[in-house]
Amino acid sequence: MLAKQQSETYKRHRPETTLLYQLVERYYPDFTANLADQGKYLPKYVEREFEEFLRCGRLENGFLRVVCGDCKHEKLVAFSCKRRGFCPSCGARRMAESAALLVDDVLLGYPIRQWVLSLPIPLRLLLARYPSELSKVMQIIHRAISTHIVNKAGFTNKQAKTGAVTLIQRFGSALNLNIHFHMLFLEGAISENSWGGTTFTRIKAPSHSDMVELVHTIGQRIARYLEKVGLVERDVENSFLNLPFDDEDSLLQLQGASVSYRIAMGPQQGQKVFTLQTLPASNEGEYGQLANTSGFSLHAGVFASADEPEKLERLCR
Repeated sequence: MLAKQQSETYKRHRPETTLLYQLVERYYPDFTANLADQGKYLPKYVEREFEEFLRCGRLENGFLRVVCGDCKHEKLVAFSCKRRGFCPSCGARRMAESAALLVDDVLLGYPIRQWVLSLPIPLRLLLARYPSELSKVMQIIHRAISTHIVNKAGFTNKQAKTGAVTLIQRFGSALNLNIHFHMLFLEGAISENSWGGTTFTRIKAPSHSDMVELVHTIGQRIARYLEKVGLVERDVENSFLNLPFDDEDSLLQLQGASVSYRIAMGPQQGQKVFTLQTLPASNEGEYGQLANTSGFSLHAGVFASADEPEKLERLCR
């Protein structure tokens, strides 16, 4: 009982002791000063992200005094930044709350498969530059996968629907710019039955040929859309991005360096970054749920059955 009480004791978050905080606190002023020397500046929303992160969790920037109604013991809770960028504390809180909501109220009771789509490096930079196009690209991806699932269940899109939750992740394992999509799809389709209710029809796991066909379809549709809106131009031999470069635009320079794993500023500018990456454990049978084409990569090897709420919550997190 004592061990349980001790494990539940509140401990104030001390961001100033973390490596990320110390790195930002030490080098962010030098970084902005270096930009200013070149006559360049970060967008205001990026500056706010850094400045509020450095204020997050510090008592000197404001706090609440929480008092126990029984014993009158007091705790001080520092204000948080509540930003959606890179703050680990606020991000972890949002992650836990969102995962609990999805498991308890949205996805519980259905088998769920995670689909992950990675984009070619040039398109990562393009969509970072034009975030308004992300929603359209996501619709193309969702429509292709959902149609595949509904058809595998023996229906058309007019006869049945499937469901999905999509989260857009903007960075890779090396904290490089890497826009990709994590999608949790129902492993089946929901259709209306003759007595006014609904029926869930489960499908089999996708085969390797299914994955190859899907990633090819998605890649072709995204390319056609981007060409249609003028963001990609194609000639007889190759395709290239129609991405005008403004010398005064510091963010595009930084994004270009990040997406290609290069150092953006300083005496080592342009050099490749040395990165350490861990190899994921290979699970039996996952290879068949992986396909690549023209820089597009689609993976669907992670699955949680309807009676695995803990696994589903880890997946949502």
